[in-house]
Amino acid sequence: MPHSPQLSALPAPVAASPVGAVWARLAQVFPELRVSELAAGAPGPAGGDWVSAAGLAEAGAELAEYLRWDREQIERDYGRTPRPDVVASFGFHRYAWPACLLITLPWLLVRRVPRYGAGDVYFDRPRYRMTVRSVPFACLPDDPEAGHPLAVVVPDEDALRAEVREAVATHLGPLLDGIGPLMRRRGRALWGMVTDEIVEGLAYMGELLGEEARTTAELEALLPGTTKPYVGTPGFRELTGPDGETLPTRDRVSCCLSYTLGAEEICGTCPRLCDADRVARLNAERLTAESDGAEEAAAAA
Repeated sequence: MPHSPQLSALPAPVAASPVGAVWARLAQVFPELRVSELAAGAPGPAGGDWVSAAGLAEAGAELAEYLRWDREQIERDYGRTPRPDVVASFGFHRYAWPACLLITLPWLLVRRVPRYGAGDVYFDRPRYRMTVRSVPFACLPDDPEAGHPLAVVVPDEDALRAEVREAVATHLGPLLDGIGPLMRRRGRALWGMVTDEIVEGLAYMGELLGEEARTTAELEALLPGTTKPYVGTPGFRELTGPDGETLPTRDRVSCCLSYTLGAEEICGTCPRLCDADRVARLNAERLTAESDGAEEAAAAA
């Protein structure tokens, strides 16, 4: 399922808080998404395409207008009228994927966990930018910012992981209550979706940062499969390619419903996809990447 619109000309993020440097790093490796921080006491952005999780959670006009974008995009790109639950699921994904990064990326990079409430984050989806408020953050005792007025010091890495899980649940819980009925999912199915959003977003950042192995290990420790309300594990595993090479993959906990747009849209981590088809896809992607790399090297020579 696509998650990022086209790159737009956006203002540089503001490094005005203990997590500000994270947004600057994000802009370097993934410029499609920009995060900026509000000055203390400043009103949140309004008008245009800006929404907040709090507004979406009310399941009223703001959510209806937000989902209209997804419905029209599917109709335009795929030439079909999508089911309402598919529209709602795509809409949730397109907010939750970057919203989870607001919490998990600072944890991965600087060991700080912001506590964003539903009213602390604003999202302009067509331009793919987010604006956040300065909020309390959890950190470890040896963190240089442990004395910051907004710091909440926790004793160890286990406690910090618990803060990540709690922060994501606190932020997305109200939105699940509002949009869940439209997605025709409840309980475990909804929280399985959140598990996938956490894993997919941070794993992708790990690739961009060149820290795949560390990110995989961090996610497996964060979501061992026994931490309610989350359902499932990251599902990372390895397959063997036709030449004996290792092909990393993962199994989604939930279905993203991309298959409803056509058989060719089944995602590479879909539980419906057998290992033989996965190997064929992954091997084709590997060969394409190697070919592109060889062409770039030849052009640079």
